[in-house]
Amino acid sequence: MGAHLNIRVRPDGLEPIETASVDELRTLQLTRLKQAMAHTYTNVAPYRTRCQKRGVHPDDLRQLEDLPKFPFTTKSDFRDNFPWGLFAVPIDRLNRIHASSGTTGKPVVVGYTTNDLDTWANVAARTVRAAGGRRGDKVHVAYGYGLFTGGLGLHQGAERLGCTVIPMSGGQTEKQVQMIRDLDPDLIAVTPSYLLNIADEMERQCVDTSKLRLRAGILGAEPWTEAMRQEINRRMDIWALDTYGLSEIIGPGVAQECIETQDGLTLWEDHFYPEVIDPETGETLADGQQGELVLTSLTKEALPVMRYRTRDLTCLLPGTARSMRRLRKVLARSDDMLIIRGVNVFPSQLEEQLLMVDGLAPHFQIEVSRAGTMDVMALNVEMKPNEPQARYDQVARELGHRIKAMVGVSVEVKVHQPHQVPRSEGKAVRVIDRRR
Repeated sequence: MGAHLNIRVRPDGLEPIETASVDELRTLQLTRLKQAMAHTYTNVAPYRTRCQKRGVHPDDLRQLEDLPKFPFTTKSDFRDNFPWGLFAVPIDRLNRIHASSGTTGKPVVVGYTTNDLDTWANVAARTVRAAGGRRGDKVHVAYGYGLFTGGLGLHQGAERLGCTVIPMSGGQTEKQVQMIRDLDPDLIAVTPSYLLNIADEMERQCVDTSKLRLRAGILGAEPWTEAMRQEINRRMDIWALDTYGLSEIIGPGVAQECIETQDGLTLWEDHFYPEVIDPETGETLADGQQGELVLTSLTKEALPVMRYRTRDLTCLLPGTARSMRRLRKVLARSDDMLIIRGVNVFPSQLEEQLLMVDGLAPHFQIEVSRAGTMDVMALNVEMKPNEPQARYDQVARELGHRIKAMVGVSVEVKVHQPHQVPRSEGKAVRVIDRRR
């Protein structure tokens, strides 16, 4: 697994590859892709079998445009080969194991060699740097630690950059706020839904956020809307910046919105090669067309992943702050889509309408059930503190009308007192589907 660049930085803190020409980047990608495909084919038997059934071999990979000839990897491959079947190195070469929750009770197990951990720290450091982090900054990490990749992933990146890390993890919201007040960090890394919980607690404690040093948030691990970004920016007095990563590919550190432009997520293409496909047909789409993101790891040793279907819906855009391409903000996943009486509904669509109604807090939960043969959807929302009870029915009617007009589905809006909608200390649980 050669073809690694020596990590060095310019006076402005950027690595040369971040602003290399497109031709230089594509040349590096092809070199690394050939090595990664050969490494995977040789050492990962399930993927080799899939390639043989399709009649392709790593020697057929002569240019980047040849990649669609090769089979996809999906989350079910991790389940079917649990726990070690997709690893390309002996287990005794692993330095660390992480895991994410699976849909059938079995987690997705991922692992890292020494070189993988070094790569991860470097791309996570690049992520913190793109969000405005600098050597000497204090970074409050409120992502979960442990098997979840979020906490330790950004922790090691911030340390690699030269920051001081406050490893708070999730939960203990009152203590989160107290630590922010006492230690006065420059950046926070957290899910957007949990940052809103922190904002609620800051308001309860009468914290003046404009007097904090906190200037930016590295926010991800769940889809969130532009309306939620504006809500966070206003209440926390920071720049809320989007980040993207997934355990199967490496963890946090796959793409990051740059603070200079705030116009989508710059994908670290020297380590992760992107495609966008039609989620129904698998056909590769041109840059600028919306579809499902597919990622190929270019430099991983322990768990190389070829053409992984992320289920995240986005499109590829030209580079701006860096020469690497950008991802449009991921607002939905294809497997998050609800079908309600024949209408495709994403939770982010309901959130967008909710945040346009005065008096409502930005917390919600969807309940889907079945009455006879009909699907029924209820939306649980809550009022902001000090809103009069007399407004509750009016707000419910207004939100229900907006959703019917803009999304095209009827919903029963249930307006609750403040702090009655369940909160999350990590990824928000937006949907409870009682039809299953």
